[in-house]
Amino acid sequence: MTVFNTTFVLSRHYLAECFDQSLPYGKNAKPNYLFPGLLLIAGAGLLFFTEQPSVIGFILIALMILELIHMRFRRAWWLTRQMWGRSAGNVVELTIDENGIQTQSANTLTTLPWSIIDRIIETDLGLILVANSGGQQYLSKSLLSSDLVSEIMARNQN
Repeated sequence: MTVFNTTFVLSRHYLAECFDQSLPYGKNAKPNYLFPGLLLIAGAGLLFFTEQPSVIGFILIALMILELIHMRFRRAWWLTRQMWGRSAGNVVELTIDENGIQTQSANTLTTLPWSIIDRIIETDLGLILVANSGGQQYLSKSLLSSDLVSEIMARNQN
């Protein structure tokens, strides 16, 4: 494998692509409504079936509403948190070679050796590299040539 180097900016557009392409393959692909449901039941139960002050019941119902808002706007919230981070807007240097994949920005250096990549998921716009530990790293195909994508996918077969 030849050494491949490129740079890209961690822009809002890149991060949005990362979220959108990774979400179906993540742990929380579908929202879990169990927790808000339990908060509603507990809050309503405290309001209607106890003689305690109703403050705790209203707090639980407010937490349920907050959790539902979090679920509805999770993409926007995730993007906002990423844009507030130190790495947002930084130039990232991507290196792919025989040893693995390395990304380096002003704040971080991440090395992902081929030996710890468990599987590679190809999406419409990129590749999701899944490590043995379960961690995921996304690479946009817009940064890579089609030959390089083929080489990376071939490494997944081995």
